[in-house]
Amino acid sequence: METLNGERPVRLQSVSIAGAVSGGMAETTVRMVFFNPNGRALEGHLHFPLLEGQQISAFALDIDGKLRPAVPVEKSRGREILEAVERRGIDPGLLERTEGNNFRLRVYPIPAQGTRTVEVKYSETLARDGTGWIYRLPLAYGERVRDFGLSLQVNGASAAPSTSGALGELHFEGMRNGYRAQVAKQDYTGAANAALALRLPGSAQPQAYVQQFDGERYFVAEIPVAARRVARKLPKVVGLLWDSSGSGANRHIDAELAELDRYFKALGRAEVRLQRLRDRPEAAVAYQIERGNWSALRKDLLSTVYDGASALADWQPQRGVDEYLLVSDGLLNYGGAKFPVLASGQRLYAMNSAASADTGRLAALAERSGGQLVQVQADRPGAAAEMLLTDGPQLHDLHADGAKDLLADLSGARQGMLRVAGKLTQPSAQVALTIVQQGKATEIKLAVGEKAPLHPQAALVWAGYKLRELEAEFDLHRGAIRRLGAQFGLPTRETSLLVLERLDDYVRYDVTPPAELLADYEKMKARFGAQLAQRRVKQLDDVVRRFQQKEAWWNKDYPKEAAAKLAQVLPRTDSGAGLGPIKVTGSSVGPLRDVVVAEDIGAAPGNVIANATNAARRASAPLAFERAPEVPAPAPVSPRPPPPPAPFSAPAPALAYAPAQTSAPASATPQAGTAGAGTISMKKWSANAPYIARMKAASSDALYAIYLDERPSWSGSSAFYLDVADMLIERGQRDLGLRVLSNLAELELENRHVLRILGYRLLQAGLPQLAVPLFEQVLLLAGEEPQSYRDLGLAYAAAGKPQQAVDQLYEVVLRPWDGRFADIELIALAEMNAIIAAAPKGTVDTGRIDGRLLKNLPLDLRAVLTWDADNSDMDLWVTDPNGERCYYAQMITVQGGRISRDFTGGYGPEEFSLRKAKPGKYQVHANFFGHRQQLVAGATTVQLRLTTAFGTPDAKEEMVTVRLTGRGSTVLVGEFEVPGS
Repeated sequence: METLNGERPVRLQSVSIAGAVSGGMAETTVRMVFFNPNGRALEGHLHFPLLEGQQISAFALDIDGKLRPAVPVEKSRGREILEAVERRGIDPGLLERTEGNNFRLRVYPIPAQGTRTVEVKYSETLARDGTGWIYRLPLAYGERVRDFGLSLQVNGASAAPSTSGALGELHFEGMRNGYRAQVAKQDYTGAANAALALRLPGSAQPQAYVQQFDGERYFVAEIPVAARRVARKLPKVVGLLWDSSGSGANRHIDAELAELDRYFKALGRAEVRLQRLRDRPEAAVAYQIERGNWSALRKDLLSTVYDGASALADWQPQRGVDEYLLVSDGLLNYGGAKFPVLASGQRLYAMNSAASADTGRLAALAERSGGQLVQVQADRPGAAAEMLLTDGPQLHDLHADGAKDLLADLSGARQGMLRVAGKLTQPSAQVALTIVQQGKATEIKLAVGEKAPLHPQAALVWAGYKLRELEAEFDLHRGAIRRLGAQFGLPTRETSLLVLERLDDYVRYDVTPPAELLADYEKMKARFGAQLAQRRVKQLDDVVRRFQQKEAWWNKDYPKEAAAKLAQVLPRTDSGAGLGPIKVTGSSVGPLRDVVVAEDIGAAPGNVIANATNAARRASAPLAFERAPEVPAPAPVSPRPPPPPAPFSAPAPALAYAPAQTSAPASATPQAGTAGAGTISMKKWSANAPYIARMKAASSDALYAIYLDERPSWSGSSAFYLDVADMLIERGQRDLGLRVLSNLAELELENRHVLRILGYRLLQAGLPQLAVPLFEQVLLLAGEEPQSYRDLGLAYAAAGKPQQAVDQLYEVVLRPWDGRFADIELIALAEMNAIIAAAPKGTVDTGRIDGRLLKNLPLDLRAVLTWDADNSDMDLWVTDPNGERCYYAQMITVQGGRISRDFTGGYGPEEFSLRKAKPGKYQVHANFFGHRQQLVAGATTVQLRLTTAFGTPDAKEEMVTVRLTGRGSTVLVGEFEVPGS
């Protein structure tokens, strides 16, 4: 990855693993030490998958030399708290579930040249291996680990286990009621897919375990069943859905093909309709299988190029197909389509071989049509094909006397072990179930007695089964999933595990701490509860006041002739239209906490307060303001110099527009400017990465092949996919360009920054229908950030949904935001009113909107800058025909150009507005001032929207995406050209 200042990623220094197996269940504890090799504190990220049947049960982070356990918190709230606390330089840790069985661990700070220790526990139900159990331990830790330790303990085993895999055969020694083994290594390197397999004997008799948890008594019963499978009626026409997305390359393709070889040979004669799924489905291609010969189809599958996002639901079932076989990891991250419902009699089987997968989704999709999930395992060749060709035991009835909320794991029954979990309502219970095999029903009864052995994971087994059941219909059960995660301390799609350093932070954010801090927490909460309940000045009134100031600017006439540069002075306090004096207090201790800007509407042009953020950068002591988000003091920086003059350059091919004389605003009909017809020209972005020259020199036919050749070197770079997508689209290969672009959805699961950039580029490409579901996902991930509502609102508007757009943009106005999101309410208001004005009369309900805010303010020229990196300071500069620059230190120009408050806390937007444009050329620059990111960062991607005749029926808009690679870099992004009358 290209990084700023040559910084190196945080690395894993040591790993210590302890595994404990009891019966058919196990708990594994992994302690990891992370080292930061850089000269400043950083945040550490660890992404990892779990195997099927595994569930995170605990997380802890070292605080003051002691591991502090995490507590459950609502997922979006957990990330919001982590980033707010992190901006204050205080220790937080967060463990989140992303998609499927994938998890992300975030720790801050890892000190410069220092370490942090985290501990993760996960529990699992073991798979049956013949008459015994198999315990699989992933050991793929990538680069070299300085210290590696492993301790395994097996309780109640009748014989010593056997092992195979990355560490070879381990020596187990006997202990009281079991066996144990230990391993210690220096400079350990776990290659990709490295794992340890532990095989141990299992009981042939049913066994039940119980556990008291949270006021209820849970049980789990393990019931051995005959794993006999019988041949089933095989299909004559198979629909083969082949996941060809970028993540598909992570599957074990050879193992999948080996299983398909057994399957097709057993079919003998059949038709297979192959359809590849990625960012968009490809047309189905039919192959004839004769005497099991499928060589043509196999050759075609081997030639698959794995590229693009995963739109696994974007296909339609065909008549005549007997059953479908979906070969995929189940990670659906693109498009808004719902998975199709098959016709009566059609089955769906799902096959997965990837470690990182959404097996819950695959199982739910398959089982609702009578099929099942088939796991491909390299150490069990032929097992997957057998599952495809045969039917196993089916559970037809399950009930109990003395127990409730019964759940069963039928997948285990197909391997010889059926598990049933539930809650006891009586001291003992009688569980009854009916198993159907080969058409024969067998009733099984099992007593769960008062003296059943205790097991520390019985409750977690039930919770895991319940979670899988709920997540099959996630949208319907989000509340239940959230409650389950909170009760059992599980990371789910709705809950995360959070560690905070200070007790007052648990109180401030209303997060119940671990038991060791609970008594002090209750005392502090009672003492400061009244203070925490107080709210800031009413948000709506504040927005109305600032909107009225903007309206006064809009109504003011400004001269258009050139003028000498005016000095920056404080606004006059004797002006009736101004804000009056602004209280600014110096502080030698407190960090810079907000951005405060005032405009004296009645004063001469340019008579404004310079942005307080910039004043603070020049001062010897930081400034503190009353609106107080929690932002750390920025790293020492030199004072901002005035931006250098930007040479005018020839415009790119232009888009003509004709500014309207009037508009139809929401509650009035004010006039826009009267400039003549003009143009927008966007500066063509030209990257300087090493691959660019080669691709520019290539013919159009060879461009995609060169991309595939270069991709392994740049697979983790969002910039690479953006550059290549632009080149392919420019060369007329739009579909391939959009495929390459969609890879951004595959880069890092649930990374809202990358998803935002992908959404922006899809809007730029005229595909709002694909951008909307991405921004809907971002809103779920980051509902505390106003940009999430604004982005979704603009996407809805582009998709022709004005009511939904207005609703989202008004949320930006109503909600009280962290003060680092400067002026975003006014920017959203401008967009909301423009959408209302443009919508057909009566199509948008504005009843809930405060009437004081319903006023469209048309503009001749508008520019809006946004970017993808949090805690970063980008600047929007607009230079007018007078040579005067509108920017953070000159917020209103002589001719009335107005820029919004300086956005120094991440993402933007920053907005330039001009009601009446003087004829001439206007240049728009983006400048990277600096950042306070705690990550090893690469280039920052920025997007600019240029609009003429904004807020009128003749509005024209152009968008461009560029990158800024370091502090001080400046890019000419676009130009307006306004001709004379």
